[in-house]
Amino acid sequence: MELTNDFRVPLPLPRAWAMLTDVERIAPCMPGAQLQEIDGDEHRGVVKVKVGPITAQYKGSATFVELEAPNRAVLRAEGRETRGQGGASATITATLTPDGDGTAVSVVTDLTVTGRVAQFGRGVLADVSAKLLDEFVDCLGRTLLAEESLEEASGGTATAADGEPSPTDAPITMPEPAAVSEPPVATPAPAGPRRVDMPEPTPVDLLGAAGSPVAKRVGPVLAVIAVLWILKKLLSRK
Repeated sequence: MELTNDFRVPLPLPRAWAMLTDVERIAPCMPGAQLQEIDGDEHRGVVKVKVGPITAQYKGSATFVELEAPNRAVLRAEGRETRGQGGASATITATLTPDGDGTAVSVVTDLTVTGRVAQFGRGVLADVSAKLLDEFVDCLGRTLLAEESLEEASGGTATAADGEPSPTDAPITMPEPAAVSEPPVATPAPAGPRRVDMPEPTPVDLLGAAGSPVAKRVGPVLAVIAVLWILKKLLSRK
């Protein structure tokens, strides 16, 4: 199924591109997601979703397959449910264009879902994706405001109270060069993925994200899932 969403970033195009293609930087704003490690161009992690009483976790990876700076990026993501037969894969194409003093972003997602989540259908998943994107953009806005405040607080140059240049403006006297010695042999960094320290994600509540109209449409399906889940728990205790 194909999903289309649009949003705006309050940054000029070059800065918006740098931010949105930095997966490690924006990962904390992705609902239900936890980036765990980076291996070259591959970003690995988990996404947690909640359907009624059931929580599912998808473990997978995402890689940029196309980068046409600063206007177009294509990300390929794949994941498998860790405790089930379901899976999800998506090709996400983001197009960035200048929009006044900001940047307009159009996202087209070609999504394939199997397993329990697939029972919701395109209409429900479209509603959910729109709500989650709003949360993502809102988080980005707060992050940008915090970063802008830090930049403003650290800006400016120091001067003495009487108008004389501060010690930081005084000429710097370089010491005499020391005798040249053979540089030490560098030890190559160990190969392998780099771990990323991110907190456990809060599962995305699909019903909460979609709203009450969706709950009415999928009520019978959820009732069946709830009964099966309860039976599974009861049988596992015997």
